[in-house]
Order: sequence, then C-alpha cells, then structure tokens
Amino acid sequence: MKNKQLSKWIRPVLPSLISIGIGMLIAVIILFFTNPSNAFEGLMRMLKGPFNFGAQRGLGNMLYYATPIMMTGLSVAFAFRTGLFNIGASGQFMVGAFAAIYIGVKWTFIPPQFLWIVSLLAAMIAGALWASLVGFLKAWRNVNEVITSIMMNYIGMYVVMYFIKSLDIYNNLKNETLPVSSHLPKMGMDLLFPGSFADAGIIIALICAVIIYFVLDRTTFGFELKAVGLNRDAAEYAGINQKRSIVLSMIIAGALAGLGGGLAYLAGTGKGIEVVTKLATEGFDGIAVALLGMNNPLGVIGSSFFIAYMKLGGQSMQTIGFVPEIIGMMIGIILYVSALSALFASILAKLKKRSLKKVGEDHE
Repeated sequence: MKNKQLSKWIRPVLPSLISIGIGMLIAVIILFFTNPSNAFEGLMRMLKGPFNFGAQRGLGNMLYYATPIMMTGLSVAFAFRTGLFNIGASGQFMVGAFAAIYIGVKWTFIPPQFLWIVSLLAAMIAGALWASLVGFLKAWRNVNEVITSIMMNYIGMYVVMYFIKSLDIYNNLKNETLPVSSHLPKMGMDLLFPGSFADAGIIIALICAVIIYFVLDRTTFGFELKAVGLNRDAAEYAGINQKRSIVLSMIIAGALAGLGGGLAYLAGTGKGIEVVTKLATEGFDGIAVALLGMNNPLGVIGSSFFIAYMKLGGQSMQTIGFVPEIIGMMIGIILYVSALSALFASILAKLKKRSLKKVGEDHE
C-alpha cells in the first residue's frame, strides 16, 4: 500500500527528474573538460546553489530570481494547457516591464503606496493587449501562433527601445531606463531573508500560480479553454465559443508575462531596461520552466525555484575562475535538456503500456 502511494507521488515528477539528471551529467562533463583543476570545487558550488551566499540571504535571492521566470513559466504553461504555444512571452515581458517603468517614472502624482499597484496593473494590461494580437490572428485567420508570437517578440523589443527614448525615460549615461520612484513592498521578506532582494514579488507570483491552477482544473471556464485546445470543432459543436476562448487564453497568458516584467523591474534593485537589441531571456527561460514543470502551475513553482537555484550556483563559480560563458553554457544545457521532460514522460508512458500489455498476455 505504501509503495503504491509512493509511486503515485513519484510518477508525475519522474520525467522531470530524469531530465535534470541527464542535464546535470552533461554539465559536469563540461566542468571537468574546461577547468580540471577547479572542477570539483566548481561542482560543489553549483550543487550548493544559493547556500554559497549564506542560508537566509541565498534563499531570499533565489526567491527573487525565481519570481519573473515563474510568471513567464505560468504564461507558457497556461497557453499550452489551452492548446496554444506561446513563444511570445519574451515580448510580452518586455512590453509589461516598459509599461510598469513608464508609470513608475512619469505618474508621480499618484501616492507611492499606490503607484506600484498601478504600475503592475499597467504591466498586466500591456502584456495582455500585446498577446491579444496573436490570439485574434489565431482565432479569426487561423495564423499559427508560434510564428506570430516570435515576430511579436522582435516587434515588441524594437517598440520598447523606441519609446524609452522618445518618451523621455532614458538614462543616457547608463543606456537604460530611468529609476522608478516606487518599488514593491517587502511584506516581511526582509525580516525572513535579511540582506537579500526578496520582496512581495514572490508572494504575488505564488498567488498567481494557485489562481491559474484553480482556474484550469476547478472551473467551467478553464474546462472550456482546455476543450477548445483539444478540439476546436468538437468544442464549437458543444456550444463553446472557440474564437472567444482562444483570444482569452492569449490575453491571460500575456497578462501573466507582462506582470512578470513589472515584478522584475519594480523590485528596487536599481535594474532598468537596457537599450540594446536583445530579447528578454526571462521569456525563453519560461518555456523551460513550463516544460520542466509539465505545464502544471504547481510544477512551475518547483521548476522556477530549481532554475534560480542553478543560476545562483553559477554565480558563485565565477569567483574560482569559471568564465561566465562556460557557466551560461552549462546552465543552458541543464535547462534545455530539462525541457525534454515531456519526451521522457511519453517514453515512460509507452514502457508502462507495454508492461501492462505483457502482463495481460501472461494471464491469458
């Protein structure tokens, strides 16, 4: 009985664990190949992750780094569960971040205790509107959302670069946006994790994950969105407005990614949007987070923590001679091999089916 219960808990996460194991193995090989003398120390630092910086401070910073990728991971996972592949989280993230910063810099007539809330709402709306274009094209013209969302990433990046300079929120000396005048409150995180960047952002992200889980798995609305994703014609026959559902799916996914941008740049760390032609990496990390978490909102929480853990381990490795390029390559391999968890889930399902079939034949 206990073995059955244990298997019930382990089976859903087994594909992700296999992916992580393979990714870690490749990373260790790179570690020993590029810097053999410090390889063991580097491995230890990678495994210690945030604890290289002290328990409380390190864990607090892990929560800080996990916040934006948790939001983009939720965005990708929500779209995927409703039959859409949202590659455009990067553009939605940037547009949301820009809206939050613009409000935070220009709308100083709003009291600071409310300004961060208005900024986050603006980030959500901007991300939702940006993603809605993809939804409308998919719903009314059946344009593949992968192609349009990739194009919207680049359009979003250039639009943001243009408006940063033309709307006078540009810091010429640092080549980035001006600092905002209101930041996210700490909500006690500074007492729990002193010396870290942790703030209310992680609390908001966790609340979003629980809400998305509830909407997808416990509401009629979520059932309708998933039904359209599984079969548009069958859903239409059942009386579900498929066009409305597709657009709403993209709007919600975009709002999540846009909110992630707002949370990242209102954290009070002095971070601004750099005016460089580079897409936001948080959007692409969100794809790995969603796939590693098996597109389950609760799984996304765990996978975003894991990736933030690895990034902090990589930061610590730089102090013993590992160059950032090698560390970035190792983390990238772990992330993208980890994203193959869906493939391993499929392989495990086939093995289980074959095993059950063999048992049935033996009984006959």
